[in-house]
Amino acid sequence: MAAQHPLDPLSAAEIELVAAAVQAAHGVAGGWRFASIELAEPAKDQLAEYDRGGQRPPRAAAAVVWNTGDGQAYRADVSLPAGELTGWQHLPGQQPNMTVDEWHECDEMVKAHPLVIEALASRGITDMSLVLTDVWAYGAELVPDRYRGLRIGWADVWCRGSHDGNPYAHHVTGLHPVVDLNRMELLELEDTEHPDPPEVMGEYLPRLIPMPLREVAPLEVRQPDGTSVSLDGNLLRWQNWQLRIGFNYREGLVLHTVGFTDGGRLRPVAHRLSFAEMIVPYRDATPDHYRRTAFDIGEWGLGFMTTSLERGCDCLGEISYLDAVLHDSRGRPRTISNAICVHEEDDGVLWKHVDERTGAEVRRARRLVISFHVTVANYEYLVYWRFYQDGSIECEVRATGIMVTSSFPAGSQPATGALVDERTYAPFHQHFIVARLDLDIDGTANTVYACESAALPPGPGNPHGLALVSVQRPLRTEAEGRQDYDYASQRYWKVQSNGQPTGIGVQPAYKLLPGGSFPALIDASSPAFKRAEVIGHTLWVTPYAPAERWPCGDFPNLSATDTGLPAWTAQDRPIAGTDVVLWYVFGLHHITRPEDWPVMPVDRTSFWLKPLGFFDRNPALDVPPPAHHG
Repeated sequence: MAAQHPLDPLSAAEIELVAAAVQAAHGVAGGWRFASIELAEPAKDQLAEYDRGGQRPPRAAAAVVWNTGDGQAYRADVSLPAGELTGWQHLPGQQPNMTVDEWHECDEMVKAHPLVIEALASRGITDMSLVLTDVWAYGAELVPDRYRGLRIGWADVWCRGSHDGNPYAHHVTGLHPVVDLNRMELLELEDTEHPDPPEVMGEYLPRLIPMPLREVAPLEVRQPDGTSVSLDGNLLRWQNWQLRIGFNYREGLVLHTVGFTDGGRLRPVAHRLSFAEMIVPYRDATPDHYRRTAFDIGEWGLGFMTTSLERGCDCLGEISYLDAVLHDSRGRPRTISNAICVHEEDDGVLWKHVDERTGAEVRRARRLVISFHVTVANYEYLVYWRFYQDGSIECEVRATGIMVTSSFPAGSQPATGALVDERTYAPFHQHFIVARLDLDIDGTANTVYACESAALPPGPGNPHGLALVSVQRPLRTEAEGRQDYDYASQRYWKVQSNGQPTGIGVQPAYKLLPGGSFPALIDASSPAFKRAEVIGHTLWVTPYAPAERWPCGDFPNLSATDTGLPAWTAQDRPIAGTDVVLWYVFGLHHITRPEDWPVMPVDRTSFWLKPLGFFDRNPALDVPPPAHHG
């Protein structure tokens, strides 16, 4: 049962083995749920030894389970392939992540409840097949005192306009079930004063929209001679790039051991690239929205929310797909087919120059794209990691899907959202994404520098005031590693190797070129901010520590404070000349608009990792000229 490589994700058979081991050792059965089962990744030094031809690291898995009877959670460690339980840790006071099974079971329970049926009937809604409830997690400070300690959730209620209608088109404003997810019981039904529902056009299916479709000519992408992609299990090679593809329930897609071949030598760039958290606070204090802050990674898990991709719609061209194997809350494996898409794309001109003597010399750019798509209730997140021929890496996230909306009485539109339909508004909100970037530039001994541009004052050596310099300051401690984007100085961050210089005497480095940076604009006393202090800075830098994976803590579900980055960095550990991890906060500041309704055109945010002195010269000089087809 041994995997091909120590970083390969768990197989279905391994997931079954882990579940069986936990069930046999501790009686985990009907009243229990599995929140997570994932690979326990080997330590970096073990992987380095293995890559040098040494011993294979022992394979193991970690699982988090809880007993719905008493609410107590535990973490289990299981060795593979033996299937032996090697650790069992009680997690008092912790609430594991929400599960897809709970979402569905809660929806069924709420829709069958007499109080909900009665409340909907009073609003003229009697066909329960058109009703959708959507359960959200709480922050601890917002839980009513009478329910503290419970695995509690609150829900929205929606109603489709027809059998195939948009499930999020018609919000049943003012109606919110509060539920105990362990007992799967309705605790209370908040039923506040509500406006008469407005007439809205919230549909997006072609047969339901009141307009003809435009004419669009076909666009085909063909590679009749195949691609430059080589995929051997989870090992991916493309031109000079090499990396391993991983996947887990929480982060979804993970990129391991990223390197670039330069002069016949595979040079390390990153040990691990992933998303560690996504915080979405809704900036609306009305009764319908004041609790609406989602931790899409920590509370739900991007892996669990990943959807299958379809050729011709989600990806164009010659595609390689990878499936993902996860599990349900009973520990049974399930496969997401076509979870990850790998393909090449044309990217216009790579470099060009026109000389009157030799003519035009031009190279077309091509990029490798590794992507996965996630549906978190009403929203979709489309994640793209792009690798370029010049050694650059771009990470782009596109957000689409359906905005949350509410209706309001005539003349009383809240100021905290935009009018998108008749007496219907979409609250303003923010999407903060935390990228965990474990960079190893030519090895693990790295130093991060804050780099700024500065204009020198006019003087004898600068008579016209034109001189511009780059000022670079090393970050020595975690306190200095808390950084904010600064437009005025065009600040970026450089991760520089402390090893051998390049052939021209420069220390190899990559720079983090920020994008999608914006301030939190939230009071520090806000319950949402206290649970996610990570959003208070653009960048955090920490020394590598295997247990430090989640910037808002291991279990943000029903949390009161951020037990991740603020707690770790309070130690103010040294970060210069060592193995560093960068936590980059970027995203979308969504001031909603009518054009985002009823389904939102993709909004985009991205950042770049670009070589800065990593190469002696343009590493894309060896890209061949384009073939001319007559």
